[in-house]
Amino acid sequence: MLTTMLACGEWRQQPNEWRLWTATLQNTYVLAREIVMRSQLMGTFTFAAVLLAGAATAQTPDANFPNRPIKIICSAPAGGGTDLSARIVADHLQKLWGQPVTVENRTGGSNNIGGEAVARAEPDGYTLLATPPNAITVNAALFRNLSYDPTALEPVAILAMSANTLVVKNDLPVKNVTEWIDYAKVNAGNMTYASQGNGSTTHLTMELLKSRTGTTVTHVPYRGAAPAVNDLAGGHVDTMFSDVGGILPLHQAGKVRIIAAAGRKRVSQLPDIRTIDESGVRDFDSSTFYSLMAPPKTPVAIRAKLNKAIVAALQSSEVQAKLQSIYVDSSDFDTNQMGDFIKSQAKMWGEVIRAANITVAQ
Repeated sequence: MLTTMLACGEWRQQPNEWRLWTATLQNTYVLAREIVMRSQLMGTFTFAAVLLAGAATAQTPDANFPNRPIKIICSAPAGGGTDLSARIVADHLQKLWGQPVTVENRTGGSNNIGGEAVARAEPDGYTLLATPPNAITVNAALFRNLSYDPTALEPVAILAMSANTLVVKNDLPVKNVTEWIDYAKVNAGNMTYASQGNGSTTHLTMELLKSRTGTTVTHVPYRGAAPAVNDLAGGHVDTMFSDVGGILPLHQAGKVRIIAAAGRKRVSQLPDIRTIDESGVRDFDSSTFYSLMAPPKTPVAIRAKLNKAIVAALQSSEVQAKLQSIYVDSSDFDTNQMGDFIKSQAKMWGEVIRAANITVAQ
């Protein structure tokens, strides 16, 4: 009843003594109610803060990552650029973290065997994929019935980048891109080019050049780079694209001739040889890059931690020397830059595949 009187203001109609007493009671009531309300409000804030802190803790990966061995599955054969780059970085990370970092080769299926294994692995950062570009920029457009989605793999770091080069057999009467184009047009249908297989970067790069120059050159696919390069050196095919590491020794030995760099800049070992872009085929750009990818839904924080450690490793003088010995360059892309780069490459090669109607047997 007293509470009702205080709330409704009936106390004002009472005698002075009563009003004085009830006014004191009302002030006490208001103060008590304010204390209760503030306590409830603070309790709500405290409860919300606990919830947010709990959620943040639940979403934060293990701060001690890595606390057990890391396995890098390499989808390319041992001894190639992808494999060697992965092993150079793995060795550095093992020294940095004191945890084993091993490289396991799972090859075949145009890099899909290794890609699928990592796509199905736990997204915890302890199983990663080292791969050349076709697994993450080509295969989604090239294969119709893949058992996994290459585009769902998460970017971690670019291990190394290697310039592609336009190469001709030693007795082909061309010395630069302009002469190559003229020769191809005069010998339309009779000029041949080698690649390391249908859908490979070497195949797609030549198809890109053909479309940009209006030339016709017959494709001769091989099973791998080594037999393709050997037949070029033997004069059995006229031309091909090759990464610089795979062809430079033969160029230096006078068995083949590199006539252009396919990337945006000249090859550091061949500063006098112009790029295809400089030669008049504007915005032409094809480079081979070796990537480290993680399973779908790997936490951003884990990928960022891996990226930071790898980029730092790539800038060290020790790793730089090892990379230069296999004719590749380092990259400092973070995970977002790498993701954008992969998307742009996938778009470009998808357009080439559709325009040239390139298919592979499955």
